[in-house]
Amino acid sequence: MRILALEPYCGGSHQAFLNGWSAHSRHAWTIETLPAFKWKWRMRHAAVTFARRVAMRVNSGEAWDAIFCSDMLDLAAFIGLAPALVQQLPVVANVHENQLTYLVRHSPEFDYHYAFTNMTTALAATSVWFNSAFNRDSFLAELPLFLKRMPDYQPLDAVEYIRAKSSVHPPGIEGLPPRGRREPGPMRILWAARWEHDKNPHDFFEALTIVKSHGVGFRISVIGEQFREQPPVFDTAKQLFAENIDRWGYLPEHHDYVSALSDADIFVSTAGHEFFGISAVEAIAAGCYPLLPKRLAYPEILPPDEAGQFFYDGSAKDLARRLETLASRLDAHELWQGDPAFGVRLVERFSWKNLAPRLDDAIGDVL
Repeated sequence: MRILALEPYCGGSHQAFLNGWSAHSRHAWTIETLPAFKWKWRMRHAAVTFARRVAMRVNSGEAWDAIFCSDMLDLAAFIGLAPALVQQLPVVANVHENQLTYLVRHSPEFDYHYAFTNMTTALAATSVWFNSAFNRDSFLAELPLFLKRMPDYQPLDAVEYIRAKSSVHPPGIEGLPPRGRREPGPMRILWAARWEHDKNPHDFFEALTIVKSHGVGFRISVIGEQFREQPPVFDTAKQLFAENIDRWGYLPEHHDYVSALSDADIFVSTAGHEFFGISAVEAIAAGCYPLLPKRLAYPEILPPDEAGQFFYDGSAKDLARRLETLASRLDAHELWQGDPAFGVRLVERFSWKNLAPRLDDAIGDVL
């Protein structure tokens, strides 16, 4: 099967998904991408840019059986501008994150255009893939509320039309090296997320403050993508926990990121907004003990009936309590209570070698 992939924002989870699947797929891929820069501009112009590029490929004799694109593409515009042969192809639209429920710290920043583009892309697609049921359900729950804000001609029937062709297909991860022998020392905690308010860094540092006040030793690695403006709590925390820091800031090299995963005992998420949580899956696959808030997509990644011990109630106080308990278990060499491979087994289904064949079958079903 020949697949034409269109990715207007080739960076982060978008790039990792496309590279991972295509590398492990049995299908033949033609991949058109644009750099991960100015996402709003990408959503506006990518349809025009890709239509021109694809037309050149068609004129040179290339052809495909299906199109795969991300939520960053204005698919309806692309189809209208693309060559006739391309317009007739089935399309899978993959929703990494939707602009309808993406948290905006200041409400004036919300632009209806991008949410509406997500909807028209879903309407134009043959099949719509979400990376989690949480992503799908929150989008479909918010969509009618969004449409009711329109002054007239509210296309409320679009909700069920999109629901009927929606399915959940999580992203995969590459294989990680086996964990070596742990170096002596206090518990090593990893927090890996964008340095933005929706990841709730305040709760993480509040929990650490509690743990430190109780005299429990720890080391921290606080990593993730940073931006020109970031919550001031990071500057405060860097001073407060200066003697506890192993790593601080963005790690541009993948091998450094893998090292951070391999060195950590415990991975912590405090996210208030997360459509999937790929860093949590990678950390668990690397042997980290996860502490995750029982919300968002995390209960899909680690079903509570199998992995209830990995969840806390979402508060900084409970997170601190759990960290102190794990510190005691670590001191007794019983962090995993006799089964250090338990977490790794739970996330094996997300490895590309297991996931790619299922995605290959799923896109084949679209035909």
